[in-house]
Order: sequence, then C-alpha cells, then structure tokens
Amino acid sequence: MAGVEFGPADARHIADLLVRTGIELVEVGMISGPATKDAPLIEAVHEQVGPERSMTLLIVRDRQQVAGALDAAERLGIRHVMYSIPTSEQHAALKLGSPSAKLLHTVARSAIAQAKERGFHVTFSGEDGARTPRERLEPYVAAGFEAGADRFRLAETVATLSPWQMYDTIAPLTAIDGAEIEIHSHNMLGMAVANSLAAVRAGAQWISATVGGIGERGGNAPLAELLTSLRVIHGDTRFDLRHLTELSDRALRGSGLGEAFQSGPTTAHSFAYELAGQLEHPEAYETLPAELVGNRRELRVRTRLTTALVGWALADSGIELDVAAFTAWLTDRQEKNGAPLLDRDAVRKAAVDFQSA
Repeated sequence: MAGVEFGPADARHIADLLVRTGIELVEVGMISGPATKDAPLIEAVHEQVGPERSMTLLIVRDRQQVAGALDAAERLGIRHVMYSIPTSEQHAALKLGSPSAKLLHTVARSAIAQAKERGFHVTFSGEDGARTPRERLEPYVAAGFEAGADRFRLAETVATLSPWQMYDTIAPLTAIDGAEIEIHSHNMLGMAVANSLAAVRAGAQWISATVGGIGERGGNAPLAELLTSLRVIHGDTRFDLRHLTELSDRALRGSGLGEAFQSGPTTAHSFAYELAGQLEHPEAYETLPAELVGNRRELRVRTRLTTALVGWALADSGIELDVAAFTAWLTDRQEKNGAPLLDRDAVRKAAVDFQSA
C-alpha cells in the first residue's frame, strides 16, 4: 500500500506470528533488479522463520532484468520466488512493450526456466489475470507449467469479478495438466474474501491474503476475515486464530495506518500510489475512477522517491526547478528526518523550501 513501510523488527514479529498461526509461506519484499531496498526485510524474515517459509516477489520485464533479479535473490538466500508477469493486453503493452501473446509466452517461459535452472521454487502470476480473456489466459498458464513452474497465481489486480465469475475463471485453470493454482484478490468491491473462497471451491489450493487487508487499490483479502470464514463456513481448524488480533494490531501500528484503516473505494488509500506508472496510467489499475466516488488520485510515499513521482507531484503547480536535483535533496531530507509520509502537497511545499535554500 502506497506510503506503508515496515522495518526489520516489524517484519520479524509479523512473520513469527504468521508462522505460529499456521501460514505456510510469508511473502516479503520485492526485487526488480540486482539490488533491492527490501533486503533488510527479507533478511529479517529469513532469520526469524527461515527462507523455506518465505517467498519474495520478482518483477519480470525481460531476460536481462530477470537475471539481475535472480542474482539478488540468490545473494539473499531466497528459495521461493513469485514472478509478477502482466497478462492482460493492456498491462502487457504497458510493461512488456507489446500486447503480443507470443511475446508474453516467450518472456514467461524464459523467466521460469532461468529460475528453475538455479533451483528456485517458482510461482508465476497472471498480473491483471482476472481481466485477461480466457482464450489468452489459459494457454499462458499451460505454457508456464510446461516450462517447469510450480504454481500459478491469478491476480485480481483490478477488482471486477463476482464470486460466481471467479469460480468460472478458476475452474478451467485447475484442469490444466500439472496445475497448482493460487488466488490473489483485491478488495475495492469488498469481495476479496468471497472471491478467494469461490476460487477455492473451484479448485484453487492457495490463497494470498494480507494482515489487516493492507494493500494497493482498496486493500487485499484480509487474513483475519479469511481464516475466520474458513473456520465458520468450512469447519477448517488448521489455523491457530489466537494470534490474529495481535497480528492486526502490530501490522496496523507498524504501517502507520492505525486502527481506523478501512478497505474499499472511499478511503484516502484507495487511489494512492507510490509508483509513477500507476499515477500515469491509472486506467490500467482502477476498478472505477476516483472521481466517480468523490475521491482523488494521490501520491503517498516515504523513501521510494523517484524523479518521475516528483515530476507528477509538481505538474501544473507552476513550480519550475531541476527535478533530479530536487529529488536527491528531498530524498536526503527524508532519510535525515525519519521518512515522514509525503503526498502531493508535501512535495510541493518541500519544493518551495528547496528553491529558498
């Protein structure tokens, strides 16, 4: 979630509670190249629960970029990787440079083969998979398993499905030879838990959830609601629910969101981003426009400042300055001041301070 950052102490505590609850894999950190700011979090989780109980997300764009990300993963002792690969035509065009299904298959096969050659357990995603047409999605998933992948994650990146539609989307995927399916839902429509349960009913074996529902675009499937639903509706007693309140309290305090955090389209977090591409192409990520519910698009960032983000914040402000120099100055100030949360207004105020300095 934009503007939310945890430290190593939070990561250790949360990972420990998750494992004690019975969660099999704790997803921590993101790697897009040969280095990552999330290394301290990944190392902290490995120290607490071991690398065999954790998984790290790797961004996939091209072969060279994947190789650099895998190098970093190896140095950090990561064993489980989750590849984020855009499958819808819109997301593939934005991130792979082409909507071509042939290119998508080539990129995915190459990334999976590289990881398997190095001995990783590989989950590959269908980023924006829920909006990817069946005739495009199913051959992609089959190709991924043929390339040696261990698991497929359907990402409901943009929440658009009802539970019955989710069932119809997942069921054909579970019929693919060798398929092991995971569901990853966002909660903009308030149906992430329902859609996750529908996916399981259709044959999915894994559910991706977050403590407190923290996540981009209205949040993700909240863990407490999910596990209690499994207990009440399905009689699932595998999980130790006694840790859920402590988990939620630690995560919400550590995130800076506090007890008042809610998911859905009317919160200050629902249309907030810390990636320039999401601000520049909101139509690729949003279930509905912010303006439709009287909300607005916003930047929320602490340490992940880039010139593109700063440029977006200053657009139409009338402030003229060297964006690269200002970004470096602002990054340094954030580090010295303990990384307070920045939004568009805060960046513009800092720009005035920079001009006066």
